[in-house]
Amino acid sequence: MGDEWAGSDDEIARAVLASSPNAVVALDRDRRVLVWNAEAERLFGWSAEEMLGRRAPIVPEELVAEHNAVLERVRTGGQVSLRTKRFRSDGTLLDVRVDISALRLGSAVAGYVCVHYLARADEVVRNRMARRARLVRRLTDVVGDINSELELPAVLDRISASLTELTGADAGGFVLIEEDRLRLVSTYRLPETLRGTTKDLRTSLVDKLLRTGKTVLLESQGLDDLVWARLPGLHTIALGLAAVGGRPYGALYALFSRRTPEHLELELLELLAGHAGIAVGNAVAYQEAVRQRAHERAVFDASADGIAVLDGAGRVVRWNPAAVELTAFSAETVIGGPPPFPLPKPGEKLTFQMETGRWLDVVSARIEETSEVVIDFRDVTTAKELEEAKDLFLATTSHELRTPITIVRGFASTLDSRWDKLSDLERRSAVHTIAERSRSLGQLMDHLLLGSRAGADELKVRIETFDLAERINAATLGLPVLSDRHRVEVSIPEGLPSVLGDALATDIVLGQLLENAFKYSPKGGLIRVEAWPEDDNVVAVVDDEGVGIAPPDRERIFERFVQVDSGDRRRFGGVGLGLYIVRSLARAQGGDVSAHPRPGGGTRMRLVLRCASTIGSDTPMR
Repeated sequence: MGDEWAGSDDEIARAVLASSPNAVVALDRDRRVLVWNAEAERLFGWSAEEMLGRRAPIVPEELVAEHNAVLERVRTGGQVSLRTKRFRSDGTLLDVRVDISALRLGSAVAGYVCVHYLARADEVVRNRMARRARLVRRLTDVVGDINSELELPAVLDRISASLTELTGADAGGFVLIEEDRLRLVSTYRLPETLRGTTKDLRTSLVDKLLRTGKTVLLESQGLDDLVWARLPGLHTIALGLAAVGGRPYGALYALFSRRTPEHLELELLELLAGHAGIAVGNAVAYQEAVRQRAHERAVFDASADGIAVLDGAGRVVRWNPAAVELTAFSAETVIGGPPPFPLPKPGEKLTFQMETGRWLDVVSARIEETSEVVIDFRDVTTAKELEEAKDLFLATTSHELRTPITIVRGFASTLDSRWDKLSDLERRSAVHTIAERSRSLGQLMDHLLLGSRAGADELKVRIETFDLAERINAATLGLPVLSDRHRVEVSIPEGLPSVLGDALATDIVLGQLLENAFKYSPKGGLIRVEAWPEDDNVVAVVDDEGVGIAPPDRERIFERFVQVDSGDRRRFGGVGLGLYIVRSLARAQGGDVSAHPRPGGGTRMRLVLRCASTIGSDTPMR
């Protein structure tokens, strides 16, 4: 304590009594007044000079007994607070509260200290505290209500509505901070047209709030040019900052047009803003989780790979649409049980063939946090078939090459070592055999080259008008004498329209179709070639009475390296490129080739080319 107060205890005591907001009256043991402070003078109307040394006439006669009993209780120990009545000097009866305690000098009770204040003021305080308690309880309910909603727009609307309820504001709103702009995203008791309004952050009250470093701001000047001026009579704005993740996210506006906010309203606004930041953060996190789940679901559902999720017990809990398509097992059939194929170890790949004949590559990964296993599987049937076809192609090509080469080498060696001993007829026969086998090798090489170009989409054809009937007659000329077991018939109507295409390519197509007809009807029979106009096309067919083609193979035979399985794969020879080349050449001309069953047994190969009349001019080389 400073030196100026040293030795001035009496002065300090007098200053304290003079500054007290309550009426302080000290009594001796005979209940005579020892102290009567300024507030006692104001409350009761008697001066200190009038009351000191005498009993104060402030206790109504009917309350004297109560007063004496209270003093006695205080003397024997304790403090008493009671609400009672006291007189003023003008005879007015005051409703007061009195706090009475013992005046002690050492261990002895020298008297009593009575502190008086109007019960009305006490009631105001109690009412204020009760209101604060109610509002805080309501704030708790509001916070729970806000946090129960996870959709961000609904959260913001509830915050705006709750803001007016708690602060007594006439309207409210919530703005988002979007870099250097503010966007009004929620309003309550304001025109709906204001929603979506934007404003420069640097000229806003939010910027002022951010610069002050506070969390609440009360503003009552310069409101006319604000968007909030749409509220008639607006005179005060209370502003609270909402933060998400420690960073300013937005602000709550409480708008007052009929009453003025007090400290309690600002306190509630600050509390609500803090809870609003938490609720908004929860909603944003929920929205992000929903968005992420939606993305995962979209990827899961749209994936071309089959995807399955197994629980810790190995039961399927998720099964995407591609999994249904690849395995032919519906989700309802699979979920709750094991997957319909064996599983590889995590990190390894298992290639497995389903009962449907489809080949699957299966991989798996374990999610340690949930003990779930994610299975990914894809269709590798085409790759598997291509791999097998390539193996077959290599074996077939080796076989096809080995036979003529062996024969050529054998006859050439014979000619080289025994030329002089062979007759002229034998030498001619050997040379003829070598020539025939060389032509076979050349034809095989041509097929391989054409197959390679077709696979690379590099077949070159010239689209021009030519006479298909003429090409069919040329292709079938002399065929009847090639086999004594086959009969060849050609049926072409007079005036068959010319077609658009490449005559040389069509010769190759017809030649291959006729060769196949002979090859795949080893027991002989009728080979019939027909042609006719159909719509804007001309159709040519080659029918045979041979072994036929099974329905599943009628498209496969046009793939590279494919030979239908007729029991003995090497029975008819070839490398599986003929029909692939045929279709490629036909389609390059704008036509097509397809395989069909022939009534009565055998196969019908159908070639379709465009009529020349469908296009007025030739198309350049492709």
